[in-house]
Amino acid sequence: MTVHLICGVDEAGRGPLAGPVAAAAVVLDPARPIIGLKDSKKLTGRQREQLAGEIQARALAWSVAWADVEEIARLNILHATMLAMKRAVESLSPAASEAWVDGNRCPGLVIPCRAIVKGDALEPAISAASILAKTWRDREMAQLASRYPRYGFDIHAGYPTPAHLEALKTWGPCPAHRVNFGPVKKAIEQAARLNP
Repeated sequence: MTVHLICGVDEAGRGPLAGPVAAAAVVLDPARPIIGLKDSKKLTGRQREQLAGEIQARALAWSVAWADVEEIARLNILHATMLAMKRAVESLSPAASEAWVDGNRCPGLVIPCRAIVKGDALEPAISAASILAKTWRDREMAQLASRYPRYGFDIHAGYPTPAHLEALKTWGPCPAHRVNFGPVKKAIEQAARLNP
């Protein structure tokens, strides 16, 4: 008898000016429920880390994938996000029979896919995916912060905070920045004007 496995899918990091965009896919185990799943943005960092450990221990399957800054530059952020989601779903073992994706569009998958607006607040499997994507990306940004300490990636995760914009203006972009995002383009143009 084949079991119909539904995976929840969500991303983290579409809006930042730096770092990869991450996506996760999770197949929850109905026999091992996880208490406290919700949209990752409604949880503290400590709660997310604790839940991420529980998800990895109790889910039937989980996967995290990403698209890097070169892929974001080449494809644009929307298509890079879809690519990361596709990679996450395709890496699941056992494979899912259907995907429920947070948002209003689905990546190109070989299995049926359903887009659910605000799915990270409505469907526990999507909430779980949102938590894994966010915790993975936060760790990745902390590693980038140790490589490029001038920018504070561990504090703002690459989002365009005033401190990040100021660092970008002062130091110009680093290899972790997304060259096709407005403020980064502006910093590149400014550096070219100052150093022709």
